[in-house]
Amino acid sequence: MKLMAALMIVAVLGFSIGGCHCKVVQFIFGDSLSDVGNNKYLSKTLANANLPWYGIDFGNGLPNGRFTNGRTVADIIGDKMGLPRPPAFMDPSLTEDVILANGVNYASGGAGILNETGGLFIQRFSLYKQIELFQGTQDLIVSKIGQAASDKFFQDGRYVVALGSNDFINNYLMPVYSDSWTYNDQTFMTYLMDTLGAQLRLLHSLGARQLIVFGLGPMGCIPLQRVLSTTGACQDKTNKLALSFNQATSNLVNQLSSKLPNASYRFGDAYDVVNNVITNPHKYGFNNSDSPCCSFGKIRPALTCVPVSVLCKDRSKYVFWDEYHPSDSANELIANVMIRKLFSNNGNNGPSPAPAIAPSPAA
Repeated sequence: MKLMAALMIVAVLGFSIGGCHCKVVQFIFGDSLSDVGNNKYLSKTLANANLPWYGIDFGNGLPNGRFTNGRTVADIIGDKMGLPRPPAFMDPSLTEDVILANGVNYASGGAGILNETGGLFIQRFSLYKQIELFQGTQDLIVSKIGQAASDKFFQDGRYVVALGSNDFINNYLMPVYSDSWTYNDQTFMTYLMDTLGAQLRLLHSLGARQLIVFGLGPMGCIPLQRVLSTTGACQDKTNKLALSFNQATSNLVNQLSSKLPNASYRFGDAYDVVNNVITNPHKYGFNNSDSPCCSFGKIRPALTCVPVSVLCKDRSKYVFWDEYHPSDSANELIANVMIRKLFSNNGNNGPSPAPAIAPSPAA
């Protein structure tokens, strides 16, 4: 009876004598499109979403560090695939038990594949820094459950890498960064792919076996790029760079997946669908795809949503939340496309979007 009681306790706690019966969790590496609160703990960063009206359609409606009005694409994909939402690495409540139950999100607004990307934001976690933080996470889990169980836990995990747009918009395409005059389009892409390849191989050496790399959308069509153009149209050069990045990254991911032992690396591409939404918004239930829902009146670009910003009447009808980032509704559409492309499960069991009626602007 004592043995039976002991086995029952082991089962409830999720640990066994030989290791850990741990849940399958996610480890997310990314930029502001995936950040769930890391940057709000960086006191000097200029890339921060810890202001109203960010998060207005998420939970209690208060800012939570997400650079949108609701959920990120990673939130929605995880929900629909039955995976827990990983908390921000910088969340003070993060513990070994929380990591074992939910994974970790290392994404940081303004971050890039390259260390120098986003330097104007002062503080952000580049992809190499995020991987360094992941290594620290591994040390914590090894001390908690031992090396063998830890190895299994991390090899069973699901990994998402979603960066790249800042390497162009907040690096290569801005003359204040040396990369803009050190490289041309082709040599910069080679530099990016060499760096990303080394990072993905490093993640594999740390246990990442099931990994998805997200591609870029038509970043030349984000409101910021449009308003900075002379005609208000999408910037063709920027979109061509996104397409080149996607092709090169897809090739890289396929290469690594075939060469690295036990690696299942996949590339997630939603460029065409997002481009179609921007070109034909009404077909997808939107009525605006060229300006942000949250804006500072006619003063543009405002760059960020602030408490005195004016909100659109119906957030569910806008593709973009601010000058950079998609709305919750657009993120759901993108997530559904990714799920259809990457998984056999169509994933219809996720939460429905929150109501999206604008509140009165702050006084």
